[in-house]
Amino acid sequence: MTAIWPIAVITFKEGIRNRAIYGISIFALLLLGANLLISSMIMQEVGKVAVDMALSTVSFAGLLLVLFIGINLMAKDLDKKTIYMVLSRPISRFQYILGKFFGMTLLILVTLSVLSIFAGLSIVMVKMSYPGYFPRFSWSMVALAISFTTLMLILLSALSFLFASFASTSFITLVLTIITYIIGQSISDVKALVEAPQIVGIQVSPLTVKVVQIAYYIFPNLSLFDIKTQAAHGLAVSPSYIFWVVSYGFIYTCIAIILAAIIFRRREFP
Repeated sequence: MTAIWPIAVITFKEGIRNRAIYGISIFALLLLGANLLISSMIMQEVGKVAVDMALSTVSFAGLLLVLFIGINLMAKDLDKKTIYMVLSRPISRFQYILGKFFGMTLLILVTLSVLSIFAGLSIVMVKMSYPGYFPRFSWSMVALAISFTTLMLILLSALSFLFASFASTSFITLVLTIITYIIGQSISDVKALVEAPQIVGIQVSPLTVKVVQIAYYIFPNLSLFDIKTQAAHGLAVSPSYIFWVVSYGFIYTCIAIILAAIIFRRREFP
């Protein structure tokens, strides 16, 4: 742990110093500031729109953070060859991967915590302006939705480290991470569609069904972490669902990091 923590701190500081994080933060703050204006355009659904937009802004900003800052935190060491200097010290490759991941996790937690405060303020502003349009509003559901988003982003960050452990460039890592995110968000719906195509009147070959079913168990089901709709409508989520999603996210993240460490340990650098 003595070797992991310094790497995590350095990684966190590198992420904070990255100019992209300020651009992402300003963009997110502008969207949250516009929440009052946009929500007022749909008077009958002011409360739902305000909550959904606030949560969507936090989620989108977090995704940009992982894609454009998190991926570069490890890729920069590989591109600039500073990885040689790090690994020349008494630090194993597993400790290096773990330190980088913990640093990125810390960056996600801090950034989303700050954005969550502003998201809460935007909801409060809309609620004060239109108090009658929040009949089933629940702060606990908003907090749970943000927590799920944070867990999803940490999982996605772990997968980006997995891709970076064998990818030759940061661009490949970025493409693989984006593809995984898109598939993870839709794989559950696609699986349900191909397994019951008669509902929409289409035909699906058995091979397609099998491929989708295999992909369902390989790629992360990121839609599990999306409860913005429930939070916007004030719908409760069962404790068993919370336990299942947290366990799923934790186990999948651990597997991704372990695989990243194994692949990275066997990797040969030019």
